[in-house]
Amino acid sequence: MAGKARITVTSPDAKALDDICTQIKDITKATGIALSGPVYLPTKRLMVAVRRSPCGDGSETFEHWEMRVHKRLMDIAGDERTLRQIMRIRVPENVAVRITLD
Repeated sequence: MAGKARITVTSPDAKALDDICTQIKDITKATGIALSGPVYLPTKRLMVAVRRSPCGDGSETFEHWEMRVHKRLMDIAGDERTLRQIMRIRVPENVAVRITLD
């Protein structure tokens, strides 16, 4: 299988995201496959404003909650053995890994 694989990794936890990226880098370095990335894509900020008073009485004060979603992009040469090793990586619950083949 000769082609290209694009790996997209997303997570609200930047440290877990970087750990997965370093594991993928180590695998590609050990197998001798060309790696492009990780490319840091813009962080999405999901903002929610919630009123503090549940009944509606009192002053109009709000709490602001924010969740940041970090995203990394990597391109590797599509070697079947390397992709199998990458798919065996233990991925935490809050990290999403998407592999698309070209």
